[in-house]
Parts: sequence; structure tokens; C-alpha cells
Amino acid sequence: MIGNVGLKAHSLQNTSEKRMGFFTYITQDAESNKGNTKGKAIALLFRIAHYVYSHHILKVIGYPYLLFYKYFTQFFFTIELPYQTIIGEGFTVFHGLALVVHENTVIGSNCILRQSTTIGNAKPGGKCPVIGNNVEVGCNVCIIGDIVIGDNVKIGAGAVVTKNIPPDSVAIGNPARVIKTLGKPKLASADAVVKIAI
Repeated sequence: MIGNVGLKAHSLQNTSEKRMGFFTYITQDAESNKGNTKGKAIALLFRIAHYVYSHHILKVIGYPYLLFYKYFTQFFFTIELPYQTIIGEGFTVFHGLALVVHENTVIGSNCILRQSTTIGNAKPGGKCPVIGNNVEVGCNVCIIGDIVIGDNVKIGAGAVVTKNIPPDSVAIGNPARVIKTLGKPKLASADAVVKIAI
């Protein structure tokens, strides 16, 4: 159900931190960024900062690292990915330039973000989007406001998303609209398999 996505992502983040050791936690995105050095570096720096931020004693001791992370990612990678943001495992960043994510955004597992994407509130103090699992976001996308993007969604380049997107959908345009529903793959029947084999 679309409303449960935020709760699932938040509990997923808390559980993943508790069950993983430090090294496993900070490298959890390495496989999804394989062959993508910049994405791997961004994800690693983010995970270290989030880990430090999430542990009270480390937050005090590691405060210089939090400052380093904030300014290094903003000026060197030209992205804003606050360490307070909740992001599930398997996070992939392609290119990363001009990526802006609000700190109150929640992003599920196995999500892909591309360059020039903005995810945040529609007005100062407003609520931020909750993005489900297995969501792929194209470049130059804006996802803004108190909305929920369901699991297994693909958002096309240049889309402006201001309303909920149901699970298993493809959305494009400004304003974004669902153009396709992604069905579960059909299993081949036994007869079809036999015909192919013959």
C-alpha cells in the first residue's frame, strides 16, 4: 500500500544500521555503484556521515567529519545530499552534478538518482517526498512536496512530480503523469516451454 512506504523505509534504515557493522554499513552501496567511481565515492562519504550523525557519541567526536562531508560534497561534487537523509541500501548515484535532496526526504532501497535532480519540500517548512524501493529517477527531475512515490516506479527525464505516483508505474512530463503500469512478468506456460524446446 502506498501510504506504508515511508514507515517501511524509516524502519528499514534503523534495522540496517543495527544489524550491520560499521564497515558493512558504509560499503552497502558498493555493488550497486560497481564501475561508477564517483557514485561509489558519494555513497561512501554519505554513509560514513550518516553513521556518525546517527550515533550520539560519534556525532560529537565526528563533528569535524560532518562539516568536511557537507562542504566537500557541495563544492567538489556539486551536490547537496544531507547526512540526515534516510536512504535504504543499494543507493546508486549517476553523475551526481546538481543533485539536491532535502534532509527530510526518505528514499527506499535500490533507488537510482541522476544529475540535476531536486527532491524536497514545496514551501519552507513543508513536508518532503517519501520514495519507495526500486525507484529509478531520470535526470532533470523535480520531486517536490508531501507526496509518496510507490515501489518499482520509473520517472522519466525532465518530469515534475507534485502528486503521488502509485507502485509499478512509469511517469513522465510536466506535470508528471503515469503513462504505463508495470505488470509482473508472466511465467511461460509449460506448453510454451515445450514448443520452444522442440
